[in-house]
Amino acid sequence: MKLSVIIPFYNEEQTIAQVIAAVQSVTLPSGISKEIIVVDDGSQDGSAAAVKPFVLTGAVRLLLQTSNQGKTAAIRRGIQEATGDFIIIQDADLEYQPSQYPVLMQPLLAGQCDIVYGSRFKGTIQRMAPVNRWANVMSNLTFNVLFQTRLTDINTCFKLFRTADLCSISIESTQFAFETEVTAKLVKKGLKIIEVPIEYTARTVDQGKKINWSKALGMYAAIYKYRFR
Repeated sequence: MKLSVIIPFYNEEQTIAQVIAAVQSVTLPSGISKEIIVVDDGSQDGSAAAVKPFVLTGAVRLLLQTSNQGKTAAIRRGIQEATGDFIIIQDADLEYQPSQYPVLMQPLLAGQCDIVYGSRFKGTIQRMAPVNRWANVMSNLTFNVLFQTRLTDINTCFKLFRTADLCSISIESTQFAFETEVTAKLVKKGLKIIEVPIEYTARTVDQGKKINWSKALGMYAAIYKYRFR
């Protein structure tokens, strides 16, 4: 079996090489290989140069978007090219550590669920701004009320899927609404999500964090959109 790691990035020259190296170094459960798919969403900094050595050695597959189309658009491209039995999304910063992959994979491999989310709120959180914490809490509360679930972190980056399940839904978002759209559609299909605790270290806007209020509101609005549509 194989795990496809999809890493969408836009202007991440400071961290992308460290993230790829960290993904390379992860030892997965016995019998699981991995492929690394990086999707350059129209970067205009030195990200491409940082990725090039990994491409030349065949360590990663690089996909190029012709322009900056948004995080979900980049993820969709990665899903189309993935050849693994499982897919996990990895942000191109250092907020989420790839060393936690084995913990995420255990419940799925044990047949306990269909999907695994790495929950920051069940684990440890460092440096998350109070306003961001509040926004996450409100999103989770709203989602749970509307979908009758008990999830603690629908907006986590760390989502582990069976490729067949993820490809069974149509993903239409482009920006940051991947998290809410995919969660809503898979819950509607009756798939079981288990959350496991993870460690999370937030970065600031000055360090390159790209989420803002307009994008966050788009993610929140998607909860209602995919509940009632």
